[in-house]
Amino acid sequence: MFLIRNIGELRFSNKKALSLYTLIHSTMAKNIQDDAHVVNQIKSGTYIEGAIKASGDIRIDGTLKGTLQTEGKLVIGTSGRIDGDISCQSAEIHGVVNGKVTVNELLSLKGSSKLLGDIVIGRLAIEPGAQFSGSCVMGNAVKGLYNGQESTKERRSEIRQPAEQAIS
Repeated sequence: MFLIRNIGELRFSNKKALSLYTLIHSTMAKNIQDDAHVVNQIKSGTYIEGAIKASGDIRIDGTLKGTLQTEGKLVIGTSGRIDGDISCQSAEIHGVVNGKVTVNELLSLKGSSKLLGDIVIGRLAIEPGAQFSGSCVMGNAVKGLYNGQESTKERRSEIRQPAEQAIS
């Protein structure tokens, strides 16, 4: 056994207690390091109302009524549904989304997906069978929107001017 004399100071009565403490401590440290790669999950049958903020990847198989913001990848399973705005690094949608979707990199709409809302994305992949209804802003204009440098309307006028000059 071991005795705690003061916080942070341990005294062990034998070698078995010391080895047990070492084993527990090293396992806890390993688990903390492994948590960086863990995917947050909202399971099927779960209903959440409110805002979710995550620093890592997240998978939604349940229902969220509210906003979702993550610095990682978002996966919405076939039974997943989000009614609200989404902001993430990349997204793979198999389920239903009603709201504005902002994705820094790739938005992948799978064959079973239904998305009703505007999207602001870096890149887009749509499989046959996917349903999408809304407006899409993609590519360089997105970077301007994120940095606050230009609006989509200004970007369109920049693209039209060189094209009109080339025609005349």
